[in-house]
Amino acid sequence: MVSLLRTLRSIRRVGLKEWFRQMQYIGDAKSGRFVGHDQFGNRYFENLNPSEEIPGRHRWVDYAQHRYNASQVPPEWHSWLLHIRKAPPPEDKVLQAVTPPWKAPWRENLTGTRGAYRPYDTVAPRVYSWDPKAIT
Repeated sequence: MVSLLRTLRSIRRVGLKEWFRQMQYIGDAKSGRFVGHDQFGNRYFENLNPSEEIPGRHRWVDYAQHRYNASQVPPEWHSWLLHIRKAPPPEDKVLQAVTPPWKAPWRENLTGTRGAYRPYDTVAPRVYSWDPKAIT
């Protein structure tokens, strides 16, 4: 009965469309305070109510893409999700002040996709295929 009440409370808070989307993507209905978003369009949430969320699962990311993986979370948000930093990146004054000018923009890991890096071979092959020569 508790899960039914939690489900009804979540539908009332986030709406039926968002609740259905969450059930399809993460398999759980979550509602909380919107903390911010990153350059990929991912949204970050936090719910500090101990009666609604299990401790350690009260911060989560809502990925912008359907085919998501963990490399789509930038390092600043990753440290907030794993409780390495207390404040999220938009509210963290230290993180905003310390960002070095040489830091490259974050890109997701493209391994297994068309955008993956593929080195080209500059060495001559060591094994050659046999090419039969017919005498005519």
